[in-house]
Amino acid sequence: MKPDLRFNFIADMQKSTLTVRREFAAIRQLVWDCYTKSELLDQWYAPKPLTTKTKSFDFREGGHWHFAMIDPNGTHYWSRTDYETITPIDGYTGYDSFTDETGIANPDLPRSHLAMTFTDQGKHTLTETVVTYNSAKDLQTV
Repeated sequence: MKPDLRFNFIADMQKSTLTVRREFAAIRQLVWDCYTKSELLDQWYAPKPLTTKTKSFDFREGGHWHFAMIDPNGTHYWSRTDYETITPIDGYTGYDSFTDETGIANPDLPRSHLAMTFTDQGKHTLTETVVTYNSAKDLQTV
């Protein structure tokens, strides 16, 4: 990522949301593919020094992505996204939860709603992810 490209991370406790806006120096179709194909997600999704490993992936309405972020010591942090709506190359919505290796949600951690959009910005693409929690307390938990 070039340093002049936009990257914003905004926590709004009143709305119980996290908003991430990120600009990529790539066309929207390529950025869409990087978010919707497991072989590409595994190459970049986790923040360094973690890596991503997909266990199962079914990108369709009603489908899911079950994956782990793995730290350098080999500890797996499992998550699952359940896809709700998909509008190809424009965006998708779904629900995120922290899970165990089998995909069962951790009842001690909050589930969130996710809305992802992809917008052309000339030769760049802007992604916006809005993650909504049931309460500010849930947001603070993560």
